[in-house]
Amino acid sequence: MTLAFVFPGQGAQTIGMGRDLAEAYPQARAVFDEVDEALSEKLSLLIWEGEIERLTLTRNAQPALMATSMAAMAALKAEGVDVTAAAYVAGHSLGEYSALCAAGALDLADTARLLRVRGDAMQAAVPQGEGAMAAILGLDVDTVSRVAAEAAGDEVCAAANDNDPAQVVVSGHRDAVTRAIEIAKERGAKRAVLLPVSAPFHCSLMQPAADAMAEALSHADIKAPFVPLVGNVTARSESAPAAIREQLVAQVTGRVRWRESVIWMAQDGVTEIWEIGAGKALSGMVRRIDKSLETRAVGGPEDVLAATAALRG
Repeated sequence: MTLAFVFPGQGAQTIGMGRDLAEAYPQARAVFDEVDEALSEKLSLLIWEGEIERLTLTRNAQPALMATSMAAMAALKAEGVDVTAAAYVAGHSLGEYSALCAAGALDLADTARLLRVRGDAMQAAVPQGEGAMAAILGLDVDTVSRVAAEAAGDEVCAAANDNDPAQVVVSGHRDAVTRAIEIAKERGAKRAVLLPVSAPFHCSLMQPAADAMAEALSHADIKAPFVPLVGNVTARSESAPAAIREQLVAQVTGRVRWRESVIWMAQDGVTEIWEIGAGKALSGMVRRIDKSLETRAVGGPEDVLAATAALRG
């Protein structure tokens, strides 16, 4: 078995996520406490007892999902499995920060603060209501890229997330994205629907947020990860801190090349992928990309015990 650990992005958040981990493992509870301290607020209370509308705000969802992933990693480590059990780490959008934190390239407090900056900057980049994102199902990325270009006109519309062979997300100005939905349906898309997101991520409209992250990351202490990162914007492995810093800036406006990242890991010998943290969305994508890959979602104490038992054989 050759493992990769992957980390979810925005959309996986739920009220109560990670609470059972914090109750079962003091090490997981310590993760939430450290994130609370880093942000000078009780984010854990919002995660466990708050309203989903507040948790879903970009500034809250990003550090919250990272904290939940790191709590799961802390529980795995408590059972004797650390990040070096994997050949690679990868994350979907904000999950890339979780991956880097898990791999020791960023410390936990810095990761939480960077994600708060990232969330605020991404939200502020485009006035509310001017941008949108839509999921296009049943068309490949090349087709969707042509659809987006046709829909753009003098506005912005681009293929933002290449998630799996039949799911591509477009992002840009709301009117252009709406046009892309109609064109995609004409081209044979099975479904094309607006997503409930607060901003048009991973397109050129996010340039102000990329500039903000370039400034924030210039002050961040990024170390070489214990396990190579497979990056969103390159779909290749990277361990050099300077290159990782550049990629984290580029991914704010760049395409999330998730399908290609999974293919690259499989071609390099990965046989099993563990999704660490909230939800199972990435596991579903992985199975649609390559049915030969085994997947496992590690989000609760029972998942941690089953995963460690499986690894020990």
